[in-house]
Amino acid sequence: MNKSVIETRNLTKKHGKINSVNNLNLEVPEGSIYGFLGPNGAGKTTTIKMLLGLIKPSNGQIAIFNKDLLKNRSSILSKVGSLAESPSYYGHLSGYKNLEVIATMLDIKKSRIDEVLRLVRLTKDAHKPVKHYSLGMKQRLGIASALIGAPKLLILDEPTNGLDPSGIQEIRELIIEMPKQFGITVMVSSHLLSEINAMATHVGIINEGNLVFQNKLEILQDKNKSQLYLEVGNPELAYAQLKNQGWEVNNKANGLLVNSISRKDIPKIVESLVIEKNLIYKVNEHKRSLEDIFLNLTGKGQSL
Repeated sequence: MNKSVIETRNLTKKHGKINSVNNLNLEVPEGSIYGFLGPNGAGKTTTIKMLLGLIKPSNGQIAIFNKDLLKNRSSILSKVGSLAESPSYYGHLSGYKNLEVIATMLDIKKSRIDEVLRLVRLTKDAHKPVKHYSLGMKQRLGIASALIGAPKLLILDEPTNGLDPSGIQEIRELIIEMPKQFGITVMVSSHLLSEINAMATHVGIINEGNLVFQNKLEILQDKNKSQLYLEVGNPELAYAQLKNQGWEVNNKANGLLVNSISRKDIPKIVESLVIEKNLIYKVNEHKRSLEDIFLNLTGKGQSL
C-alpha cells in the first residue's frame, strides 16, 4: 500500500461565515497522479493555496511527506513544485533566460535548465522571447519552472485552462510521464472530468467545499454500471425469479429494471427468463456515463 505524500485532516477555510473548504480529508498516494476535480468555485484553488502555504487554514492539519506543514514549511516546500495560477514571465526574455533567473535565485546548476527544457519539450524554442510563445508553450514553461528544483511533489492548478486541444494533449502527456519517468507525485486540479479521466490514477471530487468522493479512478469508473430495462410477459414471475438469483431489480412501468450489471450479464439474464418460458418483448440497456456520476455526486443538474 502506497504511503500518502499529502494528508489533510479536517482542513477548513472560512470566509466570513461561509466555509469555502469544509473538513477536507485528502490522501494523495506517493507516485500517483491525483486528480482534484470539482466545478468552478468548489474550493480547489483555496485548498491548493493552503497546501502551498500561501494562505492559512482556519482549522485542521496538513501533512506533506509525513511532516506538519505549519512546523516544517521551508523544508517541505523546497521539495514541492507548483503552478498555482497563471505563470508570470519576463516577456522580453527567452524561456531559457526566464529559467536562468529562477535557477540563480535557487542556487541551482545551469545544466538543470537544459534538462527541464527537454522534459517539457521546449528545447528548440528555448531562446525565443516568451512573448512569442503560444499559451500551451507558456504553460509548459510554467511546469519547467516548477520542475527546476527537482521536486518530489508537483501541484498544478487547472494547467489546461484556456488551451486548445493540441495544448491540452501536450500538458496531459507531460503530466502522465512525471510519475513513470521521475517518480514525482502529481496533484492536478480541473473542472473537466474528461481531463482527469484521461490521466489520473486517483480522484478526489470536491463540491461546495466538501469532499464527496475520493478513491482510485477505477473505483469511480466501476460506478459506471448499466441498467437493463426488460418488458416481459409475466413481470411478477420475472421479478421473483431475478430477485432469487441475486439481481438488484425494481418494478418499472410495464416491465422491470435490473441495476448494476455489466454487459456480459445481459445474455445471462435474458437466457434465465427464456428458460422459465417468460416472454420477452423488449430489452434496453442504459449505461450511466462518468458525467452522470459526477453530476450526481456534485448535485449538479446541468453541464459544468
